Amino acid sequence: MDEGRRRALVGIPLALVLGALLALAGSHAGAKVGDVPLFALAVLAAFVVQWVAFVPAFWRQTEVYYDITGSITYVTVTAGLLALAPERDARAVLLAGLVIVWTLRLGPFLFRRIRRAGSDDRFDEIKPSFPRFLLVWTVQGLWVTFTAMAAWVGISSTSRAGLDALAVVGVVLWVLGFAMETVADAQKSRFRADPANAGRFITTGLWSRSRHPNYAGEILLWIGVAVVAAPVLTGWQWVALASPVFVTLLLTRVSGVPLLEKKADARWGGQPDYEEYKRTTPVLVPRLTRGRG
Repeated sequence: MDEGRRRALVGIPLALVLGALLALAGSHAGAKVGDVPLFALAVLAAFVVQWVAFVPAFWRQTEVYYDITGSITYVTVTAGLLALAPERDARAVLLAGLVIVWTLRLGPFLFRRIRRAGSDDRFDEIKPSFPRFLLVWTVQGLWVTFTAMAAWVGISSTSRAGLDALAVVGVVLWVLGFAMETVADAQKSRFRADPANAGRFITTGLWSRSRHPNYAGEILLWIGVAVVAAPVLTGWQWVALASPVFVTLLLTRVSGVPLLEKKADARWGGQPDYEEYKRTTPVLVPRLTRGRG
């Protein structure tokens, strides 16, 4: 048995165990549907949607629908939680809205990008292997759960609180992060669409102040969601605050910044203008001015 297959056979049950632990903790003092905790149902649904989509994806050997499936999961599970919650107060509606608006913007953007590219080279070695390909879909279920956890626990919590200063602070953070991510993605799309920029790297707009401003925006908006949810968390539900921590670690240590930095170094490393850009531009947190030295 090859190493990748062996890791997948270990990784799948590990992801399920982590999901079960999150479901257990997040369900503390939460609403129920019958005897089943509402948050636990949400976690289960997040995994099931991925597995359903995995079947045709493996059959057709395609990753085209991977990102859009994640987006569909955010929207359907969040909307379902809100519909099933026994108390839909302003905070619950706000939390659901923040997640759904973010998803409806990013999901189609990612789907159009993969359709234009035709494929994602991250999946080339994974797709032929049933357990390895199943692992990445299962991990996406865990990924969605971790990311949306603060909002989902806040929506399903039996503790209620009117909108307050923390809600305002959280919304402001979310708006700033959402705007940063949206503008950065739009700027990079326009840059790449210009034939004159073929083979070049972007250093304009927000990209002159951060090498990954879209990721900085995403981290900030999920911090905002967690701040909005915080007043209704109680007991083990506080585990939901791991959501922005997870997003930060994922984007800065695993699948976001490290992969893109590696690709950029392989393509432009050694070029004086690229090395100067790296030296003067922060990896993540934008500077007010580009700065030198």
